[in-house]
Amino acid sequence: MKKLGWGLVGGGEGSQIGFAHRAGSKLDGKFQFIAGAMDVDPHKAFEFGIAQGLDEERCYSDWQEMLEKEKNREDRVQLVTVATPNATHHQISKAFMEAGFHVFCEKPMTMTVEEAKDLLEISKKTGQICAVNYGYTGYPMVRQMRSMVANGDLGAIRVVVAEFAGGFMADAKDDENPRVRWRFDPTQAGMAAVTVDCGIHALHMACFVTGQKVTSVSSDFGHGIKSRQLEDDNLSAFRMNQGTIGRLWTSGLAIGRTHGLTLQVFGEVGGIRWTQEQPNQMFWTPLNQPTQILERGGNYLSEAAQRANRITVGHPEGMVMAFASLYRDLGEVIIAMNEGNRPDEMACWYPNVEDGYHSIEIVQAMVESAKGGSAWVDV
Repeated sequence: MKKLGWGLVGGGEGSQIGFAHRAGSKLDGKFQFIAGAMDVDPHKAFEFGIAQGLDEERCYSDWQEMLEKEKNREDRVQLVTVATPNATHHQISKAFMEAGFHVFCEKPMTMTVEEAKDLLEISKKTGQICAVNYGYTGYPMVRQMRSMVANGDLGAIRVVVAEFAGGFMADAKDDENPRVRWRFDPTQAGMAAVTVDCGIHALHMACFVTGQKVTSVSSDFGHGIKSRQLEDDNLSAFRMNQGTIGRLWTSGLAIGRTHGLTLQVFGEVGGIRWTQEQPNQMFWTPLNQPTQILERGGNYLSEAAQRANRITVGHPEGMVMAFASLYRDLGEVIIAMNEGNRPDEMACWYPNVEDGYHSIEIVQAMVESAKGGSAWVDV
């Protein structure tokens, strides 16, 4: 089968996320990287595109040139990944969707709820996919968690605890580091900092695994480094639409924690927990029984976990493979759309525009709650 054309905006040399997208898009053979505008400097964009094997004529100086030239090609890209700073996500995603391209946008999808609603409406109107890169949901054992919750293995879910806390924002001297400084600038990061940078992943994972939405929040935003305009620590309580109690801690001040993305789900008859730094294992504790360690690649796992698995049990997996799961999902859905077929239901597990919209709704409610002395705010 012919591969789908894929293009990348942003994510150039030195990008924290660009390599994972480029590698993940190739892993399952659904996409071919054929176009890019990967740097704000046109010369660097051209040089890096050539280094990645792109044809000269498809190494674009900016996303506007890429859009104008690609939309008139018979062999145009079918999926465009937007891996640029937060403030540009809405404008770029909107333009490409309205021109008939599917979009895979980095998180946060937008800066505001109004922008998120706009992309949601454009996606519905045009029929174009707008996916959001909550890439950690591509891990097999995260999909195992979702399957177990949906299967009723835990009974009704009582409590979900989500964390994304590390020491990656703890050095006050980073106020002069441009790669860190922009994350605390409201004009570039939006209404929140660590919450949209990290906490949003944990929040989406809580929704993804439980199959629920957040309905209300109570948030305490902290500024461990006083000079920062936006928060570097957030402790929140939240409620979900099926009565589940939620807890979130996200922080950039947790020196000694490297990454810190962890999810724990506690039901009536069992509990499960998973951490991104040891992604091969998931801990499952049935009520009144010993804890079991479920291993990625085990033949006892759910169909969804097996589907996301690529290598034999006992070998390490990584973030690139999790990203690749989302690219495989998107590839299968786009191919099915092109052929007029229905995709596999599990291919539709990729985080979509509604998930992106819901995440921004939650963050806005958290910001309002924090400003109001942690008062409960409806989402």
